[in-house]
Amino acid sequence: PMPWGAHTGRHAIPELYAAIKTARTTLVFVNTRSQAEIAFQELWAINADNLPIALHHGSLDVAHRRRVESLMAAGQLRAVVCTSTLDLGIDWGDVDLVVQLGAPKGSARLLQRIGRSNHTLERPSRALLAPTNRFETLECRASLEAAEAGAIDGPGPRRGGLDVLAQHVLSLACAGDLTEDGLVAEVMATAPYAALTRADIERVLDFAATGGYALRAYERLRKVVRGRDGRLRIRDSNTAQRHRMNIGTIIEAPMLRVRLAHPGGRGGKTLGEIEEDFIAGLGPRDTFLFAGEVLRYVGLQGVDVLVERAAGAEPKVPAYAGGRFPMTTYLADRVRRMIADQGSWAFLPEQVREWLELQRARSAIPDPGRLLIETFPRGLRHFLVAYPFEGRLAHQTLGMLLTRRLERWGLKPLGFVANDYALGIWGIESMADVDLAALFHEDMLGDDLEEWLQESALMKRAFAQCAVISGLIERRQPGAEKNGRQVTFSTDLVYDVLRKHAPDHLLLQAARADAGEGLLDIQRLGAGLKRINGAILHQALRRVSPFAVPVLSEVGKSPVYGSGQDAVIDAAAAALAAEAMG
Repeated sequence: PMPWGAHTGRHAIPELYAAIKTARTTLVFVNTRSQAEIAFQELWAINADNLPIALHHGSLDVAHRRRVESLMAAGQLRAVVCTSTLDLGIDWGDVDLVVQLGAPKGSARLLQRIGRSNHTLERPSRALLAPTNRFETLECRASLEAAEAGAIDGPGPRRGGLDVLAQHVLSLACAGDLTEDGLVAEVMATAPYAALTRADIERVLDFAATGGYALRAYERLRKVVRGRDGRLRIRDSNTAQRHRMNIGTIIEAPMLRVRLAHPGGRGGKTLGEIEEDFIAGLGPRDTFLFAGEVLRYVGLQGVDVLVERAAGAEPKVPAYAGGRFPMTTYLADRVRRMIADQGSWAFLPEQVREWLELQRARSAIPDPGRLLIETFPRGLRHFLVAYPFEGRLAHQTLGMLLTRRLERWGLKPLGFVANDYALGIWGIESMADVDLAALFHEDMLGDDLEEWLQESALMKRAFAQCAVISGLIERRQPGAEKNGRQVTFSTDLVYDVLRKHAPDHLLLQAARADAGEGLLDIQRLGAGLKRINGAILHQALRRVSPFAVPVLSEVGKSPVYGSGQDAVIDAAAAALAAEAMG
């Protein structure tokens, strides 16, 4: 049966394997690296025909990925489980089937992936969509309809980052082609930076050249000097070398190499890279899935994670920080309209239709322009569940702000949980009589947001990324590279100094902008709050609703998944579903 919650797609693996057997070559796309590891392991667990099935994602060793690509090009593989690493740049005519396991999160991504099959002018592309739960079924259907209508979604234009501009200034200085007037003219003619004033650009130049404000006294940060011809140049060849080693704007989570341990504790073959935070949570002899294998943690040697192959049960799966794809705004609008339009339900699987009918009978189906909010008791707790459909990041931010507001109102919230579709809050006091219009008013994005940002670790995280991109902190140096803890320690110290002595520093401004647009999805949340202003549909219920089951089944679940995680979610969902249908 189609799961109420869960996200791994284990229920679809037998049908997926059957589809692979009937096709010549199949690409199985998933949205995250952890999901790729799980799907690959599950496929091999039922691979009675010993079909050549491979794994490909960005954390695997480059040699492994190139080997998989070579085997695929030679027609020696029947399937590859992959992430966006194979979205682009491949031209394998033998691929005759693409499977999207999990919702694609956007019509553009779906079309891009479907286009990998039958990659010739003569044959149409062929694809299967395998949603991992009932809400994802709606999202998959909306993606197909958008693709059929030729509606291509995607992120809108972003404002240019001040940290990126600072890096560009240093690159121009390395080339010896930098003047104040030339820089101002170039930047103001570039769309993402068109709103900057000359004073703004000169501040960026001053920061890139000297560190700016409270950091001006540090000789190491004096990177740009003026020549006799009036042009600005990098100070010396060593500074230029360090800049070139650190150039780039993609800051991944701190990674460690995964290597097989040799007798005597030395590191052997490299399998790939894994996030430092995940390894920090492992204990001696813990097992985890990586590179399609069950590995046992042996120990840490410098930047190397030493492992040995194991056949252990209950392996953990790394939950990578980059694996958070929110559903696009356009797709969310389509899903809301589909839910409200009963005529469109005929195109959905029977189990999903029954789920929607049950929701209508036990609670309500909201109009596309209204926000459904349900309140109900369960056990000794009281719950509030809202369905904005604005994506996990926006919902997590909303949850933080709502719980602060509820606490201030004396309603004793205890926690919240969010997914792409809904947000659930629970507490000691009933929330049935709360002024919901005031609770969800967009003024929470003012003082409430600023107070929370100052207290949270998110600003430090955003600042760390800006510090690396701008060149303030050099992660790589000749013959050495800082690990994640060293970078965090360095940037946290600088952050605290600047907050105290230069609160208007350029990098603090850049970090605030990045946190709002990236880590918190403030722009999308703000648009969503405007949309629901005066359009809230409140249902005071006696028990949990069918729509609330998926999000509440995730309450208390860790982001690091073991092999029994779906079973735990399924058990929680089954108990909640029994209440919803009772």
